[in-house]
This record gives sequence, structure tokens and C-alpha cells, in this order.
Amino acid sequence: MDRQPPTRARLPRVTQRPPDAPVLRRRRAVAGVLATAVLGAAVLAGCSSGKTASSTASSAIGEIEKGVSAAASAASALASAAGGAGALISSAQAEASAAVSAASSAIEGIKGGLDAKGDVAVGAVSTGSDGKAQAALTVTNHGQQSYRYVIQVNFTDESGKVLDAAAVTVNDVAAGQSAQATARSNRDLSGTVKAEVVNAVRY
Repeated sequence: MDRQPPTRARLPRVTQRPPDAPVLRRRRAVAGVLATAVLGAAVLAGCSSGKTASSTASSAIGEIEKGVSAAASAASALASAAGGAGALISSAQAEASAAVSAASSAIEGIKGGLDAKGDVAVGAVSTGSDGKAQAALTVTNHGQQSYRYVIQVNFTDESGKVLDAAAVTVNDVAAGQSAQATARSNRDLSGTVKAEVVNAVRY
């Protein structure tokens, strides 16, 4: 008769838990509570600080917008001023050009006139009672007979830029004699102004 090996009885498996498991659970629970509390506090603090930051940001943005608005206004004013100054300069140049053309036309309109630029001397420029620039002219007739003179005088600044021009007529200067005349600008001129005789004819 065969002998069967003895059968070992299977004992139920007992899962052993570390003796400190309840302590760990309690610690984890406390940690969770603390984390929740900290998170809640952080949220509240974040909301509070967020409100303050939002308020501060809004205030800062308001100040920036004010600065931008002021800068834009200043730029607009500057642009307007620059545009106005440009218009004035353009107008002054146009007036000077028109005055030169008129004075030149007065000279060119004389038929048979003789060059008499050497007969005319111009003095320093001063300001008349009407506010216009003026320069004294001395006309000396070096010819053998009486002549009438037409003289073109340009008023310039220190750099030689023409500011205005005038045509002056001097009647019947006897041979060998001198006569006085005055060249006056058509408008008020500021700064240092000089006068130059650019053309003169006698006839």
C-alpha cells in the first residue's frame, strides 16, 4: 500500500499591518487638513491681494493713459505749431519772391535804360516809425545830363537770404548832382536785416 505524503494544513494568511499604521493615517489626515487650510488661506490671500493688485494695476493704467493722453496732446500741439510755423515760413517766402518779381519787373519794364548800379550807395538798415525796414539811398548822377533812376533794393538776413525787395524811383537827378531816397520793405522784418542794391537803371 503506497504511503501518501502528509498533507499540510493551509493556515489562513494574516496580513500584518505595521503597528504605527493608525498613527500614519492620523498624520496624513492632519496633513490633509493643514494643506486644505493653507490652500484656503492662500486662496483668500490671493483673492485679497488680487483685488489690491487689480486696484493698483487699474490705478497705474489710469496714470499711464493720462500720460499717453498728455503726450498725444503735446504732440498734437507741437505738430500744429510746426504746421503753423511752416505755413508762416512758406507765406513769408512767397511774399519775398513776389516782391523780388515786382521789383525786377519795374526795372525790366524800362526801355533803353542804362546800367546805373554804380551811381547808387545804400546805407545801414533801420526800422521806421511804421515798423518797416528802411535803408537810405544816395544817388549820384555821373552822367552828362539829367536822369531818372529806378533802383531795386533787396532786404536780406545775415546769411544773404532775401526777405523782401523794393523798387525805388528817383526823379530828375541833374548831371553831377546827388539825391537822397529811401528804400522801405513791404512788411515788418525781424532780426539783423541788410539792404543791397541788386539793380539800377537810369533813363
